[in-house]
Amino acid sequence: MALQKTRAGNYPEWFQNVITAADMAELSATPGCMVIKPWGLGIWERIRFILNEKIKETGHENCYFPLFIPLSFFQKEAEHVDGFAKEMAVVTHSRLTAKEGKLVPDNPLDEPLVVRPTSEAIIADSFSKWVKSYRDLPVMVNQWANVVRWEMRPRLFLRTREFMWQEGHTAHADYAEAEAETINMLSVYADLAENYLALPVIKGRKPAHEKFPGAVDTYCIEAMMQDGRALQAGTSHFLGQNFAKSANIRFQNKEGGLDYAYTTSWGVSTRLVGGVIMTHGDDEGLCVPPKIAPYQVVIVPILKDSLKSESVMTYAAALKEKIAAVTYDGERVRVKVDTRLKDATDKYWEWTRKGAPLILEVGPRDVDKNGAVLRTRVLMNTPEWKQIVAADEFVATVSDLLTQIQEGMLARARVRLNKNIVTNVQTPEEMQAYFANQNIFLDEAGNTPTVAFVRGKWCGDEDTLEMMKTLKISVRCVPFDQSGTTGKCLMTGREATLDVIYARAY
Repeated sequence: MALQKTRAGNYPEWFQNVITAADMAELSATPGCMVIKPWGLGIWERIRFILNEKIKETGHENCYFPLFIPLSFFQKEAEHVDGFAKEMAVVTHSRLTAKEGKLVPDNPLDEPLVVRPTSEAIIADSFSKWVKSYRDLPVMVNQWANVVRWEMRPRLFLRTREFMWQEGHTAHADYAEAEAETINMLSVYADLAENYLALPVIKGRKPAHEKFPGAVDTYCIEAMMQDGRALQAGTSHFLGQNFAKSANIRFQNKEGGLDYAYTTSWGVSTRLVGGVIMTHGDDEGLCVPPKIAPYQVVIVPILKDSLKSESVMTYAAALKEKIAAVTYDGERVRVKVDTRLKDATDKYWEWTRKGAPLILEVGPRDVDKNGAVLRTRVLMNTPEWKQIVAADEFVATVSDLLTQIQEGMLARARVRLNKNIVTNVQTPEEMQAYFANQNIFLDEAGNTPTVAFVRGKWCGDEDTLEMMKTLKISVRCVPFDQSGTTGKCLMTGREATLDVIYARAY
């Protein structure tokens, strides 16, 4: 039972259709914002739980900073405020007053407050109070929060005016330690993406014109969606001493002199949920990797005969307890019995749309045989696949099944990525011809002709930026695995040494 919109027919509309059919989120009455529903938030909570543990394992501690930031804090760092100025929401009044039957702003603030677009400015202010000596360093904190950026073209889970994220901030005594921290956290993000979201990524550095405002260097992970476009899945910024100087984060060094600290910041957001949809969804709906699925097994009771319903429900509850006692990836298997008084077929298709990894249907016959009908979204590469299983056998193998699904999803996405990094584009003319096409859906084998990633040389000259705008592409990253060779820039034909990834992007 395919969705109303297919990937090949209209990929952007398919994406929105998946979100609606999976009951993940909806547009809010507040323009540009979204309501995240239980299944969508459940996926984000799983990502948050996993990443939160990894962040703590690397020595960082959670804290919280205000949503409102004095405008003067941003003005201290000119490059930073210029980078975010067009996206900032600003509070200028502290209350409303009724005048002529209408509510109007009243009581202007002495200083406008920016609603948090990112927290470097206000966290740097706190660091300036916390850090006095080299003995106070490093400072390593993280916060889970919401941010506001006034997007002009909002899209659910990709670009909304308010979204949730995690942002880490650190201060260090020396350059090398801070830069190592930046790259280490990028590796944490890559591990999260690949081993939990089944999302293969390319690690690299952003070119100078794409780096975070005020940063010395920005590092990123880039993923390929099924339409060949890139999704920036996480960033980590080496800020050098820029923010330390604007906020006066100074400390007494071991020699007794005064130095400015070196700072970093890094973050991922609910955009990762969008990445999961566009990487793993199919024409039946969403497919959720088991490690981030709110429920890894869903039991759907078939309740046709009221006289037998009680025995079916008792059986389902007992089966749930057995499954929940099994360990997968260091945790108990997350299992749910769908007890709603709805037709079992309707419930099955709901969970198919949501992408629950394993669905068990149990009815009176299954109770008599101590069995169940097993369906899976991805294991056999067809959503209609089903198998009659013995309950005890399923319990004994459920962990292995989840492992197969998780590994299979990553392998399939990795094949798609590797097959669609084009390296045989050699000249500016070939580059223009390649990107003259429009993106279309990549089939499961990655064989459909498409516009995807081009890996090639880039000279870095400023005039190439306008050329890329014409082609509606950008340099997504400078991969860490540089070839070290010299060649011709794919934009100008000039001599170049940098290997980069060119792509269209979300």
